[in-house]
Amino acid sequence: QVQLVESGGGLVQPGESLRLSCAASGSRFSIYAMGWYRQPLGKQRELVAAIASTGSTNYADSVKGRFTVFRDNAKNTVYLQMNSLKPEDTAVYYCNRLVGNVPTWTWGQGTQVTVSS
Repeated sequence: QVQLVESGGGLVQPGESLRLSCAASGSRFSIYAMGWYRQPLGKQRELVAAIASTGSTNYADSVKGRFTVFRDNAKNTVYLQMNSLKPEDTAVYYCNRLVGNVPTWTWGQGTQVTVSS
C-alpha cells in the first residue's frame, strides 16, 4: 500500500508564497498522474492541480496563474508552488494518484495552509 506524506503548509499572510511537498512510498511513481486537492473546513475536497506522467498540467480556475504543480520522479515527490496566496486558499491540502481525475490511493494526513493577515 502506497503511503503519502504531505508537508510544507503553514500560516502566511495574503500575497505570500508556500511550497507544498508530497512524498509517495513505493515504486513506479513516474508512471502515475498525481493531483493536489484541498479541503476547506466544513467543505468538500476539491482538485486544484494535476500533473500527468508526461509532465502536462491542469489547474482549477481558482488557482490558475498562481499555483504550479511539478514533480521529481527520482524523489517520488510532487510539489505545489503556491504564489499570491489568498484567504480563500485556506484549507488542508492533500495529494493523491489520479486515474481519470479520480483519487485512488489512501489519503495521507494532509498539510494545513492558513492565509490570514
